[in-house]
Amino acid sequence: MVDILAAPQRARADSAVRTLTGISVAHWVSHFHIFVLPMLFPFLKQQLGVGYVELGLALTVFAVVSGLTQAPIGYLADHIGARKILLIGLTIGGCALIGLGLHLSYTSLIVCAVLLGLANSVYHPADYAILSAHMDEARMGRAFSIHTFAGFLGGAVAPAIMAALVASIGGLGALIVAGAVGPLVALFLIVLGIPDAGANKNKPTDDTAQKASVITPALMVLTAFFTLLSLSTSGINNFGVVALMGGYGASFSNANIALTAFLGASAAGVLAGGYLADWTHRHSQVAAACFAVNAVLVLLIALMNLPPVALTLAMGLAGFLGGVIARPAT
Repeated sequence: MVDILAAPQRARADSAVRTLTGISVAHWVSHFHIFVLPMLFPFLKQQLGVGYVELGLALTVFAVVSGLTQAPIGYLADHIGARKILLIGLTIGGCALIGLGLHLSYTSLIVCAVLLGLANSVYHPADYAILSAHMDEARMGRAFSIHTFAGFLGGAVAPAIMAALVASIGGLGALIVAGAVGPLVALFLIVLGIPDAGANKNKPTDDTAQKASVITPALMVLTAFFTLLSLSTSGINNFGVVALMGGYGASFSNANIALTAFLGASAAGVLAGGYLADWTHRHSQVAAACFAVNAVLVLLIALMNLPPVALTLAMGLAGFLGGVIARPAT
């Protein structure tokens, strides 16, 4: 009798682990693809004969498209299913990079940026919809933190992976291989059998039922908060090395070590933040405290010419707190 009762619980636990694994791998791809183009800027600059301003425009196009399509993709995921949206996003993002590798031009770069931005907009609405529907509520914070950790890890290892690919098969080959990861992971998720969420368009509606608005003060404040947080972290991720070298005289190796410390510690911070989210109820106070210390550290880095060891430690701690902020605040 005990075995009969325990079997459904084991099945649910196995399904939850499988779901979390698949969604985390997809989020890894999301952040990995975000860093593919910035890591290839020296190669693209030489091959296309353009400057960093033109290359930066591609990143702007990516960010604008990704930002503007987040909400529509979220509504679409609710109506046709988050699983389908996630698989489409992985495939589109991968094909965009493969296409750029097969036909390299500045026009192709902008088209690739548009498609990458569209693909990137699917991950958060689709991932969180599936996790929210299929994970144990008592472990939701840790599940979200593992999911976010996987994404941060994808960004942290992207520079090393892209450098190795460029050294071994060249820039065009690196684009194709990096792009192929997307469709392959989509196939992996199909084989893994991740569950769906959303797809409410066929459910009967009750006209008398009160529909709760998603436009709430809390949501608007968090949207503004994460806009500013994303602005700051994106600036450090994309221009940290250049800023440290040009503004503070840091060597290329020291600047890259400091950025690696920031990215790696950010990944560790989201894991710690997940446990904090489950163990504490005052999420806003925890996030505010971490944010205040983080701001002091970033100001210290900006206003002082720190020696390499102190710079790496400060960047690492700032990254860790940034990762912690991302979890309790949600």
